[in-house]
Order: sequence, then structure tokens, then C-alpha cells
Amino acid sequence: MKRVFENLKVAFKSLTSNKLRAFLTMLGIIIGVGSVVAVMSVGAGATASITQNLQSMGTNVITISPGRSEPRGEGGAMRRFGSENTEQIDQGELYLDDAKVLQAKATLLNEVAPVLYGRNSTISYMSWNGQVSVTGTTQDFLAVEGYKMAEGNFITESDVSNLSNVAVIGNTIAENYFGKIDPIGEVIKINGKNFVVVGLLQTVGTAGFGASPDSSIYVPITTAQNKLYGSDTVDNIVAKLKDENQLDASIEEVKSILRIQHRLLPGKNNNFSVSSPTQFLATATSVTQILSITLGSIAGISLLVGGIGIMNIMFVSVTERTREIGIRKSLGAKNRDILIQFLTESIILSLLGGLLGIGLAFLISFVLKSFSSLNSLITATPIILALSFSTAIGLIFGIFPAMRAARLSPIESLRYE
Repeated sequence: MKRVFENLKVAFKSLTSNKLRAFLTMLGIIIGVGSVVAVMSVGAGATASITQNLQSMGTNVITISPGRSEPRGEGGAMRRFGSENTEQIDQGELYLDDAKVLQAKATLLNEVAPVLYGRNSTISYMSWNGQVSVTGTTQDFLAVEGYKMAEGNFITESDVSNLSNVAVIGNTIAENYFGKIDPIGEVIKINGKNFVVVGLLQTVGTAGFGASPDSSIYVPITTAQNKLYGSDTVDNIVAKLKDENQLDASIEEVKSILRIQHRLLPGKNNNFSVSSPTQFLATATSVTQILSITLGSIAGISLLVGGIGIMNIMFVSVTERTREIGIRKSLGAKNRDILIQFLTESIILSLLGGLLGIGLAFLISFVLKSFSSLNSLITATPIILALSFSTAIGLIFGIFPAMRAARLSPIESLRYE
């Protein structure tokens, strides 16, 4: 143990005698470790944000989206585009009747709500006007999404049946347009048509994929289709499961019902898709992890550059201290002692560089959080990996100069000028 402390003392004395050179040698390690930890922390932060957003959508909610089937050939095999036997591609659309059929026949679903998502429309109230996201839906949307009312009522079944000009507004809309005025019962104009505000949502915050219910207005879907946008289709159908543990069975039931509703013959692809937040989460997490590893590997190249810098400076150090090595050997130092001394110096260089690199990563993380929308989350894993890798680099790239120092002849070393 005494010998270890002696080697550390000699190593620090040698490094502090050339502070600028030691810092420049560590610079590659500092940048490498800082880059790797920062990149991986951004990836971890992105994964955490995606997870939070998707979980806010509810793990017991599925989304049915319109899609299209691919052209198929004999036995279900995909045909080449341009083939004279290629069947017409079914683009696929979703309608209100699809939601009604699911509500009536699906045994594994609770509420089902068709949605006409986020049309930007002109809203005006008194002298205020602006562009706002207007969503058409039904009375079941509130239960599916888990939103709560702060005041008034949500859209009712009667509103949908009668194509009523009623609106439910988010909290931000109320603050921006009404201020301290109670919005319930007030009349607003959406694309020039009068709508009575019947409800105010409680603050939701940012929902999945950046959507903001607080900045949205909700109207009966039939009103949106017939009076605002002239559309007979819907963008999506969202449904709440009775049991989230039966996700796969629920998805298969939905597919079976919609295939019959859309009159799809056996062998034809679905012209719709069914997805859940858990599927999105798995995909998004996989993508962010791959990106983090890829970018981290690229940033890790600077660690190798730093290792080469350590090797270079250690060779210079061996040359400068040849006479010192000769004196130590003449006084009884063994090859192993010289080897350990130079290896200690190399490892200390890389380890100190790694620690300073972690400090740089925390600084980068702070700057990203303060001045950008990127979320950075530094965890123990990248820190341990980066420190381990930087220490290994010090060991690997320091071994050759240390071996060269250990093999020097004491007589030749003492003659060196």
C-alpha cells in the first residue's frame, strides 16, 4: 500500500510540473467523455419525455386510424407495381358508422369516440380573434381521454344528434380570450359561425405527441363535419379498453369487426390500423436508444484521439526522464516498478480527464435545459461507462510507453543527455 501511495505521489508531482501540457493531453478525454455522456443523457431525456407523453394518453386506450391495403397477388403475395393483374389499392377511410358498430358489437371495449382532429380555425370573441385548433368528437371522448370538466358540461349525445353549435374550451383558450369573464354561456365565432360555450376543461397540460388540450376547442363531430369542414369521414377512432391486460385480444376483436364493416374479403389487407401507446412506446424507445448509441459511438471517437494524445505525451515523458529512470534503476528499482509508475501517470491523466468530462456533460445538460426544448437526463450508467472507458484508454495507451521505460538499460539511461 505504501508503494501505491508513493507511485501516486510521484505521478501527481510529474503531472503538476507541466500543468498546461497535462491539461492539453487530457483535453481529448474531456471532450470525449463530455460528448458521450451528454449525447446519452439527451437520449435518456427524450425517452423519458416520450414515455411520459404516451403514458398520459393512457395504457388502456387504443387508436384506430385509416390506412390502406397493399396490392396483393396469388396466395396473398404482394404484386409488383405496374403489373397488369394488380388490384386497385384501397385507400381506406373511417366513418361515424365504424365507431357506432364498434360501440355496439365490441365486448372488450368501454367507450368509443370518433375524432376529427385539430383543424385550425379562426375563432373570435368580441374584439379578440386568432387561429385555434378545433376538434370534433362525441360525448365519449371525455371518458376515453380521462379529461375532467372544470365548469359546465362536455358535449352530449343530443348535441351530436342535433348538430348543435356548442363548444367546450380548454383552460388556455379561456385565459386568452375571456380573461376574468366566465366563459360559460358566452357566444364565440368559429369560422364565422356562432357557437355557445357550454363547458370548460380542467388544465390538462401537454398530452401525447405535443398535443395541447388546454389550447383546443371541442365541438360535436357532426357539427364539425357538416357546418365547419364539409367532411363525412373521421381522422381517428379512440377507444377505452375494459381490461388493459387484454390489449391483444381487444385489437383482434376490433380488426374482426371492422373487416366485416368494411366488407374486406379474406386475403385482403386491412384498410385501417389499430395501435396503442404501449406499441408506440416500444418503438420510440428503441429508436431513441439506437440513436443514442450511434451518436455516442461517434462522440466516443474523440476518446480514442485522447488516448493517442496520452500515448504521445507519455513517450515524450519517457524520453525526457530517461536519466531519472537510469538513476532509479541504479538504486535498485525493478522493471516492474518503472512500469507501474508510468502506468499510474497515464491512468491518472485519463481518469482526471474523465472526471472533468463529466463536469462538462453536466454543464452541457444545464445549458440544454435552460436555453432549448431538449430534455437532458444524466443517469449513472453513461457516467460509469465513460469513466471505465477513459480509464481503460489510459491503461491501454499507457502500456507501450511504460514498457519502453521499463526496458531501458540503466547504463544507457545514465549516459543520456
